[in-house]
Amino acid sequence: MKYDAPGNEDEVLPNLLGLSDRRAIELAEAEGFFRAELVLYGELNDDTVFDVAYIKRLHRLALERVYEFAGKFRGVNISKGGFTFPAAKFLDASMQDFEVTVLRNEPSVPSSREALIAHMAIVHAELLFIHPFREGNGRAARLLLDLLALKHGYEKLDFKPMKDRFDDYVAAVQHAASGDYAAMEQLIRSAFPS
Repeated sequence: MKYDAPGNEDEVLPNLLGLSDRRAIELAEAEGFFRAELVLYGELNDDTVFDVAYIKRLHRLALERVYEFAGKFRGVNISKGGFTFPAAKFLDASMQDFEVTVLRNEPSVPSSREALIAHMAIVHAELLFIHPFREGNGRAARLLLDLLALKHGYEKLDFKPMKDRFDDYVAAVQHAASGDYAAMEQLIRSAFPS
């Protein structure tokens, strides 16, 4: 489902590749996220710091060949399925708060499986609730979780259970707005490597 936003009346956002076909843009985006994954996995180590700059770089690496706005916070207000994400004018402050109150609370390496799952649930839910980018928020958030898992000595997550329970996934993100991460923890646990 596409976002409801000014200038988003077409299925495909204006892009650097001049693509107008939805399938072609999806393929270009997927290739970009794969390239970003390779770069970031190659650089990952115990000293990697996940902060706002890192998340912006992740997004830029993934979408810089596709969109001019890659790595930049969105400048438009967006909603999806009747849910309105935080206003664009508050994104800088929201993301700085996210860095201080969430990202800096990463468990030490190595961490227990449950401590990491709890942290990942908060990271994922809050980042998706903020929705800082014009496009690619879910994929950026999932890649960030994979990087967190790998940094802490675990395998990548299997996001299929989350995709299969998409309504539960959306509800878990919405519950995060009130500080309730239990549903997201359950979904992360179902996706976490055994």
